Amino acid sequence: MIRFFRKFRWPDWAILAVLMAFFSYIWFTIEGTLNYSWRWHLIPNYIVGWHTTREEYFANILLQGLAATIRISIYASILALILGTILGIARCSSNLTVRMLARTYLEFLRNIPPVVVVFIFFFFLSQQLIDALNLERWARGIARQENNGVWEFFFGEMRRFPSLISGVIVLALFESAFVGEIIRAGIQSIPKGQREAARSIGMSRWQELRYIVLPQALKKVVPPLANQFITLIKDSSIISLISVQELTYKTVELVASSRMIFEAWITTAAFYFVVCFSLSRLFGRLERRSSRNDR
Repeated sequence: MIRFFRKFRWPDWAILAVLMAFFSYIWFTIEGTLNYSWRWHLIPNYIVGWHTTREEYFANILLQGLAATIRISIYASILALILGTILGIARCSSNLTVRMLARTYLEFLRNIPPVVVVFIFFFFLSQQLIDALNLERWARGIARQENNGVWEFFFGEMRRFPSLISGVIVLALFESAFVGEIIRAGIQSIPKGQREAARSIGMSRWQELRYIVLPQALKKVVPPLANQFITLIKDSSIISLISVQELTYKTVELVASSRMIFEAWITTAAFYFVVCFSLSRLFGRLERRSSRNDR
């Protein structure tokens, strides 16, 4: 830590002083002008609670929301990667109709506010799919079973399974547009000479794509895909608008019941920061290690 601060120069100290003054001003404004009473000592109980009857700790409202956010982000990123890869390949297709359909989908999603997209997908696609598959009845049946620990580990409380699936589908459909553009850029970055060489030895277009283009393209797009995954985690807060009970939704519930406005939202921001910052450092380290191995 001391070695870290030794690297600071006077502009760094000046910026740090300005930031400290700014946050101090905010702090005193909240306490003085708003006459706000801080209750930080209650926040840990809303993260991990103590069950007096069972005499055991349990994940309380904020930790439940964080777990739901992580689940939704993982499942949505997998689905978005699959859909985005298909869209990226379609964008590079030799068929004009396929290429234009994929471009229409991508341009439509990338130029409309995320909130509007979420509501469109939820009411016109996600909710219709859940009703058609009768997922609510199936999830209630699983919830009534005694040995449903595996289901709850992967999907949380099964009575809310349809809500989780709605969030995953909506988020994946929205994020797949950005993943598709990343895949498209990776495919088009491969030199045409390699494609021509593949065709000269008798490879079909599918074999060329599978054995020559995609392996190289996916290797190039790993860093932007990692950044997109971090963006997806932050974008998951949007689906709280359709009552998906992830971290932001749980925070709204906590604020409504306890009136701990600043404590709850600062804690939620800290959760998002820790998760996203940890992933960014992890992906950065993996990227540096991969670049060293390629040399």
